[in-house]
Amino acid sequence: MPEATVKKILQARVYEAAIETPISPAPFLSRRFNNQILIKREDLQPVYSFKIRGAYNKMAQLSEEQKARGVIAASAGNHAQGLAMAAKQLGVKAV
Repeated sequence: MPEATVKKILQARVYEAAIETPISPAPFLSRRFNNQILIKREDLQPVYSFKIRGAYNKMAQLSEEQKARGVIAASAGNHAQGLAMAAKQLGVKAV
């Protein structure tokens, strides 16, 4: 992985909103595919999805002027839930 990519990952402000989730074995799938299958449990996030990571990280990088204008999510699913939670934590108006 390029060093610049690793740096961006390490600087992402995702753990201010997201929790570290476990990697769990998936015995049924492992047997079915004759391989070791592990599942990253992002369903344990506060909004039951990994989408909080991207939404929070992007909103945390907005300027104060941009935050004052608010944000809009064109979603009724996991992304909207992540955006709503991030907006609440950052004090940003969201639709």
